[in-house]
Amino acid sequence: MTGFISTLPDVGWMLRPLIEIPGVRHAVVVSEDGLRLGHASAQRLRGPVGELSVAQAESLSAACAAMNMTGRSTASLLFGAGAGMRQLMLESEHGFVLFSQAGVGAHLAVATGTDADVGLVAQQMQLLVAKIGAHLSSQPRDPVADTR
Repeated sequence: MTGFISTLPDVGWMLRPLIEIPGVRHAVVVSEDGLRLGHASAQRLRGPVGELSVAQAESLSAACAAMNMTGRSTASLLFGAGAGMRQLMLESEHGFVLFSQAGVGAHLAVATGTDADVGLVAQQMQLLVAKIGAHLSSQPRDPVADTR
């Protein structure tokens, strides 16, 4: 017998306030271990990634989990064991990716273009998490039963 993965209900409506901010391209909710829990893309996007497919969102989820783990390890190294990581920001020549803890065992990642107001996006991410963070949480998987 194997464990099961709990999934969230459709999170598209929860992410809508974020993807309606000018310059925001995509928003993804990720479990702590890198599973895609839900994603949304702004409409009428142009460029190489107009809309995230499920496969692209799953790849992004794995990358987000790795970034979050690196952030937590860095915080622990610099500030001592138990120092948590609340937010990360990645800047590229094409835009920003902001990571934030979304709820228990879950993270929120938002990708923007270079024209986005990153401060506004970070603020709206915090408001969204405060408002519906409990719905964005991901419970840990059940332990795998011994099949011997």
